Amino acid sequence: MSSSPPETETYEVTLSRDERWVVHYVVSNRLDDALDADETPPEWILEVLETVETGGETDRFTGTQADRLYDAVTAYVDREETPDRDVSDGSTVLDRLEDVRNARA
Repeated sequence: MSSSPPETETYEVTLSRDERWVVHYVVSNRLDDALDADETPPEWILEVLETVETGGETDRFTGTQADRLYDAVTAYVDREETPDRDVSDGSTVLDRLEDVRNARA
């Protein structure tokens, strides 16, 4: 039985500075949670974090990264205590990630 080849196709996602901040915040919290639990953080978290820290206005994510990021940002946006400005920027991020999901369908 052979394993699937690694996903190499990437998709452009344009993020404003504030949208990038929301992504960074969400992913950083996931990283901290894993480290606090003495777990190795999932690789997608490290990859997304590196992408948003080194990217310009346009970031490139694999489909899997976009899917996982979509789930993480959705959980953050849906929290009652999330600030309104983050909900707005996070919702825009979700719209952009939804475009990636639709492009893959």
